[in-house]
Amino acid sequence: MDSSQRVRAILSFVHAADAGSFAAGARALGISSAAVSKNIAGLERALGVRLMNRTTRSLKLTEEGDAFLRQARVALEALDLATEAVISQRATPTGRVRLSTSAGFGRAQLAPVLPGLLQRYPGLAIEVDFDDRVVDLIQEGYDIALRGGHIADSSLVSRTVCQFQLVLAASPAYLEAFGVPANPAELAQHRLLTRRFLGGRVSPWNFMAADGSITTLNTESAAMTLSSPETLTQMALSGAGIAEIGVHHAWQYLQGGELRLLLLGWHHPGNFAMTLQYPHRALMAPRVRVTVEYLLEAFAAMEELHIPRSALAAYAA
Repeated sequence: MDSSQRVRAILSFVHAADAGSFAAGARALGISSAAVSKNIAGLERALGVRLMNRTTRSLKLTEEGDAFLRQARVALEALDLATEAVISQRATPTGRVRLSTSAGFGRAQLAPVLPGLLQRYPGLAIEVDFDDRVVDLIQEGYDIALRGGHIADSSLVSRTVCQFQLVLAASPAYLEAFGVPANPAELAQHRLLTRRFLGGRVSPWNFMAADGSITTLNTESAAMTLSSPETLTQMALSGAGIAEIGVHHAWQYLQGGELRLLLLGWHHPGNFAMTLQYPHRALMAPRVRVTVEYLLEAFAAMEELHIPRSALAAYAA
């Protein structure tokens, strides 16, 4: 099988796999179903493995076919991006950029900087999904994801936006009514506001002991459990209780005196990062590259994302 035949065969395989049938793949390529079948059969003979199991109604990839499909997509994308890179040398970046982000970070940090991105690169079109679930960038066709927490994916490039710090906060009105806890044990006498993640896990409250060990507070008796960290912040502001929230959520209210911090010397701030991720590629499309660079620059300038721990003592109750 020569190079041109191999490319035709790989295209037939990828389109048939994506479409779910030889006929649908053939329509996408503008060739006959028989030609697609012949191309894939030739590819399988050249590789010496079966890539697909065919029935009269469906196609199912073999394990080898699934692995080959992933690599084939990378190769075809590299060809597309090589062409795009040459064209981009004489033109400003253009095209649609799809992003996925959490609802809270998307509204508070991402959305305000998007107009500036379009002003700098008017040829771009931006599509954003504000969704707290973890998406599959490659399978779902996203270019960039902004994700918080402990995330590891070797198939993605990860760029750290910031390190998140968790703090315990309450309103002055609540503290006046119920008192300021002097140590973690006294939290048992307070109304606690906790967060539940999408998977059902309730965020633990961790504290540092004198010997350096970490202890976890049982928050099962919390007065309120919410899935939204932004709503937790609002509940703390309203005087509903003591909440564990990110500094970036609390910062404007700390500066305004509407929230105070508790147990700074005891509470463990966590080890969570906001990460900008995009797929590994032989070449990055200019539209994606300039978007990544712009967002990292914009987030680096946001004060609330980079508050040093030492600066928080001024806002302690």
